[in-house]
Amino acid sequence: MYKNKFFLLAFFFIIVIQSSNSQNNTNSPYTRFGYGDLSDSNSGEQRAMGGISIGSRSKYGINPVNPASYSVVDSMTFMFDVALGGLVSKFTDNTGNKTSFTSNLEYITMLFPLSKKIGFSAGLLPYSFSGYNFYNTDTILVDNHTAIPDSIGYNSSFYGNGGISQVYTGISFNLFNHISLGANAYYMFGNLSNYRSLTFNANSGYYSTSQRNAITVNNFRLRYGAQFYNTFAKKHDVNLGLIYEHKATLNGNFSQITSGVLTDSLLPDTDFQLPTTMGAGLHYTFDKRLTLGVDYTLQKWGDAKFFGKTDSLSNRSKFAIGAEYIPDPRGRKYYERMRFRTGLNISNPYYKVAGITPPKNFGITFGIGLPLKNSNTIVNATVEYGKVGATNMLREDYLKFTFNAAFNENWFFKRKL
Repeated sequence: MYKNKFFLLAFFFIIVIQSSNSQNNTNSPYTRFGYGDLSDSNSGEQRAMGGISIGSRSKYGINPVNPASYSVVDSMTFMFDVALGGLVSKFTDNTGNKTSFTSNLEYITMLFPLSKKIGFSAGLLPYSFSGYNFYNTDTILVDNHTAIPDSIGYNSSFYGNGGISQVYTGISFNLFNHISLGANAYYMFGNLSNYRSLTFNANSGYYSTSQRNAITVNNFRLRYGAQFYNTFAKKHDVNLGLIYEHKATLNGNFSQITSGVLTDSLLPDTDFQLPTTMGAGLHYTFDKRLTLGVDYTLQKWGDAKFFGKTDSLSNRSKFAIGAEYIPDPRGRKYYERMRFRTGLNISNPYYKVAGITPPKNFGITFGIGLPLKNSNTIVNATVEYGKVGATNMLREDYLKFTFNAAFNENWFFKRKL
């Protein structure tokens, strides 16, 4: 048994080290703005419930969104969660549509007790990711001092990739039996690269040009969490959760390479910041069977500097509701112990396109949890349909699939001889 535990821990750290060099993948032109597409760090089961997590306090899953949740772990339990994801996106504008597919490792987390009232968690999570590749072919009319101007053909290309990852460690402890306090420390790393080029026809007489911009991140940050929980009349569990992050300087280094044209050596201001983040969530569970929850999160990107300016980004708010139903947690029949989930979330983008904030994004989620026989381990499957942008600019309709296994095993006990 101890050999199996050592193997699982070694496997965890090997995956973390190898995954730190890879990035989450996407294929959306919207990820060229800001730091790319932001991740909320939800677990698989939380994604199936619309992303509600701040008030979540479950012994069967790891909740890295609110570090105050770690203290719920059983004193004899070690938990390990790993997730894979796939994304099918359809992009539509006034000229037509295009479909793409990407897949990647979503996250790796673990949780175990340090004592009866203290829980510890660590893992690898995405913070943001960028990936796009699109081009445009067109012509321009150039005055040649004749009755008929010249028509010059050109190609404009845009390509980007990369992402920001974060390794976290967190701890929480129970206080007065109804309060839990916790904190996460994150080490953020990664890079975002954006490439664009303008290519003219060979006989046009015009020079082609290209430019590559890159932001490299290496930074620490903190998150604080609190949960207030109680059980009423034995069947009613209520949890109130809070999270907070203060605004912090992001150690981002910027580099730029331009070819084909002469430019000045003046680079943009490289002062970057992370926003003040705050959120609240409320969870209610009836008889261990029906769970309802609601979350609200605000990220004040409008006050955070991006290339030295505070007017480049917009405040991002997210509202989420979700539900989970278990027919009978102690039922003998398998379907009675299955978990059925659904949810909805609405958020506004934190970036601007041509100085305008795009319309709100929304997502509808469904999922199922499949418990393994004679074990607390649960395998979860989630599907989310969502919309980003609008047809008059660019609309993305997507289906996102997440598959995760939340291993939950009893480790910390002595065997009887």
